[in-house]
Amino acid sequence: MDRTDIQKAALAVGAVFLLVGLLGFIPGITTDYDEMKFASHDSLAKLLGIFQVSVLHNIVHLLFGVAGIAMARQARTAYLFLVGGGVIYLVLWLYGLVIDKESDANFVPVNNADNWLHLLLGLGMIALGVLLSRRAADTTGARGTR
Repeated sequence: MDRTDIQKAALAVGAVFLLVGLLGFIPGITTDYDEMKFASHDSLAKLLGIFQVSVLHNIVHLLFGVAGIAMARQARTAYLFLVGGGVIYLVLWLYGLVIDKESDANFVPVNNADNWLHLLLGLGMIALGVLLSRRAADTTGARGTR
């Protein structure tokens, strides 16, 4: 089956999320693995020694990955995954900016490195979705994938 560029992008992004979710459960790739909590700001585990993770955080990455792979089957749902997922990550970025990182509100958990990554992911996913849907519309003369 031929995939559109937007489907390929959603598949790639989904695969990366799936990989990141798996890597979060591998000691060594995740430092202080023995300090990982299910969902708490007290989870001291860090993916690649940089990004604060917990079991819940890793599960969210795995679920996002599965969603991206599943939604890549159609151009319309690939667009929804990229743009909708990008919006979710921008909301998560804002959440990470306003919460007290030492409070129970930081249950995911997130640190400053996570916040910057969430901003870049959000903007990047939205840009991919919008630009690739426009490109599809330009090449087909149709409204694209929306």
